[in-house]
Amino acid sequence: MQEKFALPIYWNDHEDIAQELYEKFGDDFDEARIYRIRFTDLLEWVLSLPNFKGTREESNEGHLEQIQSAWVYEWRDNQD
Repeated sequence: MQEKFALPIYWNDHEDIAQELYEKFGDDFDEARIYRIRFTDLLEWVLSLPNFKGTREESNEGHLEQIQSAWVYEWRDNQD
């Protein structure tokens, strides 16, 4: 499996986290729905990603906002 060789992801890796979330949820979330996700839900989803090595204590609103924005851009990039 490719996941075995994937690099660990941390809170500052906003684009990598967004890509993982897009791969996990695909088009279930469009731009408007991504921006309406509660940070408590987003936090849990990030913590559950297979290669994510950050901790709950290291998270903050700034990271979650950056992840949300990066996820929107990832979604947009995949709409062509």
